[in-house]
Amino acid sequence: MTDLVAVDALGPHGGYRTRRREVIDDVAGVPVAELSIVPPLFVDQAVKEQRRTRPLPEQQRLGMLAETATTFTGEVVGGLTFEEYVGLASRVSGLPVAVTRAGALAVAEALVTTGVAIDAAVPAGALLDRREQPAGTGGAVWARRGEVLGVHASGNAPGIHGLWLQALALGFRVAVRPSRREPFTGHRLILALRERFRPADAVYLPTDYAGADELVATADLSMVYGGQAVVDKYAGDPTVLVNGPGRTKILITADQDWRDYLDVIVDSVAAFGGTACVNATAILYQGDPRPLAEALAARLSEIPVLPITDERALLPMLPINRATAIAEHVAALAAGSVPIRGADQIVADLGDGSAALRPAVHLLDRPDAAALGAEQGFPCVWVAPWSRADGLSALRHTLVLGVLTADEDLVDDLAAEPTVRNVYWGRLPTHHAAPEVPHDGFLADFLMWNKGFARAR
Repeated sequence: MTDLVAVDALGPHGGYRTRRREVIDDVAGVPVAELSIVPPLFVDQAVKEQRRTRPLPEQQRLGMLAETATTFTGEVVGGLTFEEYVGLASRVSGLPVAVTRAGALAVAEALVTTGVAIDAAVPAGALLDRREQPAGTGGAVWARRGEVLGVHASGNAPGIHGLWLQALALGFRVAVRPSRREPFTGHRLILALRERFRPADAVYLPTDYAGADELVATADLSMVYGGQAVVDKYAGDPTVLVNGPGRTKILITADQDWRDYLDVIVDSVAAFGGTACVNATAILYQGDPRPLAEALAARLSEIPVLPITDERALLPMLPINRATAIAEHVAALAAGSVPIRGADQIVADLGDGSAALRPAVHLLDRPDAAALGAEQGFPCVWVAPWSRADGLSALRHTLVLGVLTADEDLVDDLAAEPTVRNVYWGRLPTHHAAPEVPHDGFLADFLMWNKGFARAR
């Protein structure tokens, strides 16, 4: 155990190796790292220290974020090169190494482009700095709704750590509680930030459930990731932004030939190993959906089962007992559907205690089936018929809706539907992303507000 990678907490006064530590195994059950676990009292004291720390000037913050990208990708951080970190994160999370690397590079890109996302979000009539308000005039200042943002990071993919950087750019101090599924990206990122920022600007707080609750209670605002249970837990708390299930979908109307878009559909389902909230998990077609489901299944079946270290690998991997449990869960969800690629084909035993999760495609007979909203952490898609009479009911509560249609009235209706957070019209994969395109709204919508400010002569 002496050669395990040490992943220490990073408090407002530096690194902290706790007495209580947790061994992190890779997907084959091999111990690879040791994670320090801080108690709730440490979380409370760290956040209070952050609140006492005044923010750095705005332009200085943006410049330091951009400079951090070079450290994150090009230097040894925490004793690991970038490729050593990518390999370790891949082995533990179960994401193929090429997918993990792409996600890590997306974090580096976010360090550089965070200012673009903020510029896109700032209200046209508001000032970021009250000092810009001329004497004898008044207007709006875009002000923080608090000083400290707590983040319960998920372990789905490295790229989620690119989002909270916007809070740091806006002057928040950030406290990150990493996922034990993949604690390495947050650790590397905050170590890299500390080459330029102060330790109190971003802290890294691995902790248990009691510590996680303390972080939400102590921070001014919080951002959490999780399933429907997490959404329900914080539904009534205006200080918590929940990143829940995506339930991302694609709708194809009868005036379009789905064959012309099969590449986009496959990419939407399978990119990132099918683990992201922006992966399509439901396809609705105005017509007979069976030929589409069969063609999609045929294309997805071509994805090879390869070791996680293979640069060509695309499928996520888990310990075999967890993979088997997921397959059983999908089989239960699929009761009454037609298995085009059924749950019995999901688990691919790699012989080392781990298994790859192969794609699954099920055909439903109606668009309101409960399975249509079931999201899994691998390429698992439900295909169903849709008609104009079905309306928007099956399309609601969707993070991204890809729309393939010539019907502009339908696009207008979907753009106006409040539970559809993003509408991508035409030949765009559902995982399309750009800093000026909000993900689930701009994060700044949650972090900031307009405050009246007038200045006497």
